[in-house]
Amino acid sequence: MQKDGNMKILFLINPVSGGKEKQNWENTIREYFKNSPHSMEFFLLTGNNDEASIKHYIECVKPDRVVGVGGDGTIKMIADIVSGQKLPLGIIPAGSANGMARELNIPEDVNVALDIAVNGEVKAIDYIKINDNEVCIHLSDLGLNAMLVKSFEKSKNRGMWGYGQAIFKMLIKKQKMSLTIKTDTETIKRHAYMVVIANATKYGTGAIINPGGDVADGKFEAVVVRKINMLELFKILVSHKPFNPNRVEVFSTTSIEIISKHHAYFQIDGEYRGKITNLKATMVPASIQIMVPKKANEEKMQAVA
Repeated sequence: MQKDGNMKILFLINPVSGGKEKQNWENTIREYFKNSPHSMEFFLLTGNNDEASIKHYIECVKPDRVVGVGGDGTIKMIADIVSGQKLPLGIIPAGSANGMARELNIPEDVNVALDIAVNGEVKAIDYIKINDNEVCIHLSDLGLNAMLVKSFEKSKNRGMWGYGQAIFKMLIKKQKMSLTIKTDTETIKRHAYMVVIANATKYGTGAIINPGGDVADGKFEAVVVRKINMLELFKILVSHKPFNPNRVEVFSTTSIEIISKHHAYFQIDGEYRGKITNLKATMVPASIQIMVPKKANEEKMQAVA
């Protein structure tokens, strides 16, 4: 571990990420830092007014860096709070879905993720403002996947069994949406099973939805899935191959409005948000400072993978 500098690091820990009690994160983190010059502060999320509590704690502690320990929902909430600040955010993947960590090549190995949070490099990434009041840093969507997220949240069975049950329900109930889509340059009408507002390339499962995506290019993609079947969906989930390009359309833009004829299921970064008929999204470029692997180390990890 590098020992250059002396930082104050605030760890924001979701103790029940992934749907069950996890290891004692504070002990694990303290063990990693036992010979380090850096100082640590810890805050445990409770699910009760966490946003206001985190803002207050950051103001009091005045950390040089914050590190989120949790899944996509936890990281999204913290990213929203620190957006626009020059306060780097580290990620320790600890959820049932760790899509943003996967996107940034941050592994689930705790010590490796901690090393990236402390000794990695800062990358300014974009976020998407949804309906003027929500932030999306990863993937949001209307339609089938949002239905899947809702079913999985309600399921008593977690893990792959619960996920498989949710997929089965989704495929039985699937219906096409009748949509009007307005981008920076055009207005189109489509019938589709799903529309993804994609800042990233893939879901937390590894399924690739937006192969040309980049979280730091100043734009996002609207991926319109017009056709889908069970066999193709299974291949995507197992092999992590992208959707058949003949079944999707991709529109690159900095803003979008989607109007659905009927109420459609909607999720943001893995959290179900209910049914909506209107969605507006706008790109906010380079507004979140994220700790990522240094380029040389990232190339090594990719070579091993």
